[in-house]
Amino acid sequence: MRAALALFCALITTLPARAEVTLAVSCGAVGIEAQLCREGAETWARETGNRVSMISTPAGATERLALYQQLLAARSPDIDVLQIDVVWPGILARHLVDLSDRLSEGDRAAQFAAMIENDMVDGRLVALPWFTAAGVLYYRRDLLESYGRRVPETWAELTETAQRITDAERAAGHARMWGFVFQARAYEGLTVNALEWVNSHGGGTIVDPEGRITIDNPQAAAALAQAAGWIGTIAPFGVLNYAEEETRAVFQPGNAVFMRNWPYAWPLLNAEDSPVRGKVGVAVLPRGGGPDGRHSATLGGEQLAVSRYSQHPEEAASLVVYLTSRAEQKRRAIAGGLNPTWRDLYDDPEVLAANPFFGALRDTFENAVARPSAATGTHYNQVSAEFRNAVHTVLSGRAEAASTLHRLAARLQRLQRAGGW
Repeated sequence: MRAALALFCALITTLPARAEVTLAVSCGAVGIEAQLCREGAETWARETGNRVSMISTPAGATERLALYQQLLAARSPDIDVLQIDVVWPGILARHLVDLSDRLSEGDRAAQFAAMIENDMVDGRLVALPWFTAAGVLYYRRDLLESYGRRVPETWAELTETAQRITDAERAAGHARMWGFVFQARAYEGLTVNALEWVNSHGGGTIVDPEGRITIDNPQAAAALAQAAGWIGTIAPFGVLNYAEEETRAVFQPGNAVFMRNWPYAWPLLNAEDSPVRGKVGVAVLPRGGGPDGRHSATLGGEQLAVSRYSQHPEEAASLVVYLTSRAEQKRRAIAGGLNPTWRDLYDDPEVLAANPFFGALRDTFENAVARPSAATGTHYNQVSAEFRNAVHTVLSGRAEAASTLHRLAARLQRLQRAGGW
C-alpha cells in the first residue's frame, strides 16, 4: 500500500502543470457594458485558472471597426476575443474562427433565429450572439402626466408635445430643458436613427433585400425633412454631435422630455443617484404619418468572436461560450438592461422585475428592422457612411432632403456597379 501511494504521489508531482494563458478581450464601453464584460471575463478566468486583459477600444462603432480592420489585416494577435456589432460579421468573417461546434442545435433553437442567422457567413458561425437590442423611446412620465399629454403615437405628435412642454418648462425657469434628444453624430448611430425615421414613414431600408437601391423616394425625404426641423427647436444644435452617452447625459439629469436610445439606459436612469429615477417610461418609437406609417425600430445587438490570429483559440472560444451563455446573459439583463438572445429569458420573473418593459416590447425586439448589411455584404460600411453623411448634411441645414437623397442614390449606384453587391 505504501509503495502504491508513493508511486501515485510521484506521478502527481511529475505531471506537467496546466499552462496559464492570458486572453486579451475587447468589449464595448457604452453605459456599464465594460464593467459587466470585465466581471464576466474575470469570473471565467477564476474558474479556469487563466487570466484576462481588458483592451480599451474606441466607444464609437465606426472607429472601433476601423481599429479591428487594421489589426486583423495585419494578422495581429493583440486581441483574442472581439465584441462585434450586428452588422460586422460579413465584413470581418474571413478573420474570425468558425464557432459552429461550440453551439449545439438545441442552444441555437433556444435563441432568436435572426441573431443566429446573422452570425452565419458562408456556412460558418463566425460569432455567438451576446445581446440584442432595438431602439426605444424613453419619456418623462411625470411631465406628460403634469401637462395632460399621452405617449406620442406619431412623430408629428412627439414634435408637438415636445415643443409644448419645453416652452412651458422654460417659462417656469427650466432654461436647459429640451424636447427630444437622439443620436445624430455622423457615425453608425445616425444610420440607425435615420433608418428608423425613414422606415417608419414607409421609405424602405436604403437598399432592399434584393440589393436594389430604394432610398430616393418621397417618404424618405419627408422623414428627413421632419427630423431636420427638430434641430434648434425641440432638439439642441449639439445633438448633431451626440452618440448614446451624450444623449443620456442630457436626459438623465432631467433636461429632456423624450430620448431615443437603447434598452441599456433603463437601469442607469433608475439608479439610486439618478435625478429621473422613477419618473421615466419606455414605449415603442413613434410611427410616421400617412397610410404607410408604422412603428420601426432598428435592430441592434452585439456578438463575440474569436480572432483567427489568436495564439490561444481554444481558451478564447471557451471564454466566448461562457460570456454568451444563458446564465451570463441573464445576469447582464438584470444588472445592465441588456436584451438577452435566449428567448425564454423574456418570461423570466427576475429579468422582468429588473426590466418591466421587456415583456411589453418583446415584439419590437423580435421584429426590429435590419440594416442592409446582408444585401450589401462587405460594402455595407461604405453604404452606411454614404447614408449617414448625407443625412447629417440635411440635419445640419446644409442641404435639402429630396435633392440630397437623389444624389445619395446616384453615389450608391456607382458604388454598386464598382463593387457588384
